[in-house]
Amino acid sequence: MTAVQPVPVRDRSAFAPAGLDLGCDYNPEQWPRETWLDDVRLMREAGITLVAVNIFGWARLQPRPDVFDFSELDEIVALLAANGIAINLGTGTSSPPPWLTRRHPEILPVVADGTTRWPGGRQAWCPSSPVFRRYALALTAAVGERYGENPAIRIWHVSNELGCHNALCYCDVSAAAFRRWLEARYGTIEALNRAWGTAFWSQHYSEWDDILPPRLTLSTTNPTQSLDFARFSSDEVLAHYRAEADLLRSLSSAPVTTNFMVTAHIRTQDYFAWAPHVDVVANDHYLDHRLDRPHEELAFAADLTRGIAGGRPWMLMEQSTGAVNWQPRNLAKAPGEMLRNTASHLARGADSICFFQWRASAQGSEKFHSAMLPHAGTDSTTWREVLELNRILRAVGEVAGSTVVAEVAIVFGWEAWWACDLDSRPSTDIRYLDQVHRVYRALWASGITVDIVAPGSDLGDYRVVIVPCLYLVSDADAASIAGAAESGAHVVITFFSGIVDEDDSVRLGGYPGAFRDLLGLRTEEFFPLPDGLSVSLDDGATAARWTEKTEVFDAQTVASYVDGPLDGSPAITRREVGDGVSWYLGTDLDVPSLRRFLDGVLSEAGVLPAGDDGERGGDGLEIVRRRSSDSDYLFCINHTDEEHSVPCSGIELTTGASVDGRMPVPAGAVRILRSARPPDPAPSDPARA
Repeated sequence: MTAVQPVPVRDRSAFAPAGLDLGCDYNPEQWPRETWLDDVRLMREAGITLVAVNIFGWARLQPRPDVFDFSELDEIVALLAANGIAINLGTGTSSPPPWLTRRHPEILPVVADGTTRWPGGRQAWCPSSPVFRRYALALTAAVGERYGENPAIRIWHVSNELGCHNALCYCDVSAAAFRRWLEARYGTIEALNRAWGTAFWSQHYSEWDDILPPRLTLSTTNPTQSLDFARFSSDEVLAHYRAEADLLRSLSSAPVTTNFMVTAHIRTQDYFAWAPHVDVVANDHYLDHRLDRPHEELAFAADLTRGIAGGRPWMLMEQSTGAVNWQPRNLAKAPGEMLRNTASHLARGADSICFFQWRASAQGSEKFHSAMLPHAGTDSTTWREVLELNRILRAVGEVAGSTVVAEVAIVFGWEAWWACDLDSRPSTDIRYLDQVHRVYRALWASGITVDIVAPGSDLGDYRVVIVPCLYLVSDADAASIAGAAESGAHVVITFFSGIVDEDDSVRLGGYPGAFRDLLGLRTEEFFPLPDGLSVSLDDGATAARWTEKTEVFDAQTVASYVDGPLDGSPAITRREVGDGVSWYLGTDLDVPSLRRFLDGVLSEAGVLPAGDDGERGGDGLEIVRRRSSDSDYLFCINHTDEEHSVPCSGIELTTGASVDGRMPVPAGAVRILRSARPPDPAPSDPARA
């Protein structure tokens, strides 16, 4: 086969984004060449502006250790470029080719029980393996050198969904790397012994070489060992990303990223720590139908991705037009649902909307995963919805670059997640992400837009700061939260927060440890509730799963238990702090009670929903506001079977209609309204006081 040499095509500015991107993952290697021309023709018809290629290309690019064959990739890069389609070029390193694992079986990952995981799927490699790293960087160098200055390369895509399957490897190579990481963190073996509490169960270490990863044991493992292994594993996968990214930056001026997995079921990467190392924050998100209301989790993931991006616009690298292939029941999307999902991502800060994948595969594990071009072809509902999505993205392209308006923050941390969900906790019913989601869902139902921020973030711009179940927190991060209250915010701390320090060591003197002084109370003992038992509060609220014996010494009791094991004890408290207020929610309220409680806090803090005139969305009507230097964009997404109307005035961009007073939002529809940006309030404005 004669290779097609890469040639410059126009200049890089010709492939710069103009408005919002509509993109896709494309796997031309799965199809004959005659299909490629048809695909590119249809991509142009669908308004595709960005295509990801070479995501799983290693075995084709390097069929043998000493052979590189770029002929196929050269052709597809040239074809896309000639049609004015920008390229999101993968390094191809996400899964090793069969020859590499045969020659070097030592790169294969090992799980906690000591057994090896074999090739045949994807990501069959250990993140700590120097052998894998060497081969991966050799491929990255070859790809970077060949295409680094090709103007059609809009962005580089390192590997794919790093750590999705192989983040935790327990092999001997990983064990040695873990020991090096621990030595760098603690300096001395005695410092590690103190941090890990190795006086317990005769675990004291005398030599670094005695330390292992938390492999499967007959009993429970040391929780701080497990926490540090989670930290190490996130850092180790990040180190691999950085090695590829640094190499690409030496070979190309195009930005570099990788696709995060900010979803309900992936928790192995601390993406706040990753964010400084990507040029654009990109996320993959799929509706999780194992959840009751997956569109609310979608909104949460989008808000968290924006938080990782520091409030800046971000890229939706993957979503689906319909069903996926990896859930127990892979539900198709209802008519209009794909557009509503997309609008939610857009409303919450995405400036690029991309799908996995372009053409539905005919073979392999993902052959029943939906695509923009389904098995049924262009005579399909999916294809018609893709064309409609393109029309709408072109109509609302001016929102690109605008930012999301939010006055409420949720403090969220991966380390708190890892630590909270370890074993030997007071109740297995209390899971970190469940508690965060419960708070988020209550706010979503009330039409409140939320920024999700890391512990230690600047909280000065928020009227309300909510800290759900932040079990692990440092002194500095606890002080930052207290400082927000001192400066005027209403800070809500929920139960099982502030309990331990960074080493998972209990803060002695009574719970909630790091927040006792801020809240003006002390909890002596946790009283988790058995399954099926609920308790009542004297404000009419109902709670379950969790109560605690609390003594108030400098706070007002807002609600107390009227039954259960702690009849008469405080359950909700309030304390004035500096210019603000601290609230403590010491029990797990049911959904209506939690919403009423948070609505009361929001009202007292002066927080209004995104809609004009303070009218709430919620109850199935999602309302979010983005803001540019001169315009406001009000996204209204109707998840219900009934028409709603929203008070506002301006131009509705999807239809071009003028709105004066109220805007109808039909059942299942999306409306996006542009209005003039209001002037920023003066510091003395009571609306901001």
